[in-house]
Amino acid sequence: MNKETTEMDPRFKIAHREAWMGVGIAIVNFLWWFGFAYGLGARPVEEYTYIFGLPDWFFYSCVVGFILMSALVIVVTKFFLTEVSFEEEEEG
Repeated sequence: MNKETTEMDPRFKIAHREAWMGVGIAIVNFLWWFGFAYGLGARPVEEYTYIFGLPDWFFYSCVVGFILMSALVIVVTKFFLTEVSFEEEEEG
């Protein structure tokens, strides 16, 4: 496969767009985790509040973050990703 083929094949444009969506989701996940883990977790231990026996920073960063990111991945997969055939298209 040469450069001319990759520029002409629309599957590469779709793959490139979807890869950037994946990068965006990963960045959102990191920012969510970092914000709650280091934002709420920076307090002294005596000031922690607990949710279901877990410190609030851990609950929001890991438990809620996991649920939120799982839902986000499902929504993106269902509504924004395109099914693309992997079969070589024959020209001629």
